[in-house]
Amino acid sequence: MRVTVRVRPGASRTRVGGSYGTGTDAPLTVAVAARAVDGAATAAVLEAVGNAFGVRRRAVTLVTGATSRTKVLEVDIDEQVGRARLVQLMTS
Repeated sequence: MRVTVRVRPGASRTRVGGSYGTGTDAPLTVAVAARAVDGAATAAVLEAVGNAFGVRRRAVTLVTGATSRTKVLEVDIDEQVGRARLVQLMTS
């Protein structure tokens, strides 16, 4: 399942939830404490999204956006379970 996220690096704490903007195609907001230096924020995002979806870190891969705040991730999870969890995260 592909998930579009909007990253907030340098946050006071790591948090996955809410949406960046409005509409059905708004990206999921992911705040991470790591700075956007040498891929640290991207690695933290992959870990945080894995935890939020209840999968291992290796089940989450970066598709596009290595140096961008907007990233597309591939989460290896059942589509129906993943969509239900995404809805929960978007409204939290």
